[in-house]
Amino acid sequence: MDKGYARPTLRARPLRNNATDAERVLWQAISARKLAGIRFNRQVPVGPFICDFVARSIRPVIEVDGWQHDASVDAGRTAFLKQRGYRVLRFWNNDVLGNLDGVVAEIERVISRMMAHIPSPNPSREREGSFCGEGT
Repeated sequence: MDKGYARPTLRARPLRNNATDAERVLWQAISARKLAGIRFNRQVPVGPFICDFVARSIRPVIEVDGWQHDASVDAGRTAFLKQRGYRVLRFWNNDVLGNLDGVVAEIERVISRMMAHIPSPNPSREREGSFCGEGT
């Protein structure tokens, strides 16, 4: 059934190929698990939105905005993403291009805080309650 809009994955492909200078620079800094071993993807569909960068494992969304962005639209988008468990970080193009180290440091800071709140996986049933110490 046609809902009057293209599937998000179809809209995301051209965006990946036509990234802004700021998006390309930031992608080089965060791709290939360069930040805390976290894997980011670019131009990721989340609901009706295409997010610039997303790490699905811990759910940060990084948006790189230019002068054309509408604050009220961005606020609605951020609310939608927060309701789905994402943490949105927004940076202006000129900040990425003029202060890449500062932008990356802020992303690392937020990621480390997010990772600190992720619970450790449960121990395997086999080892639960076992004790490895003297006399065993």
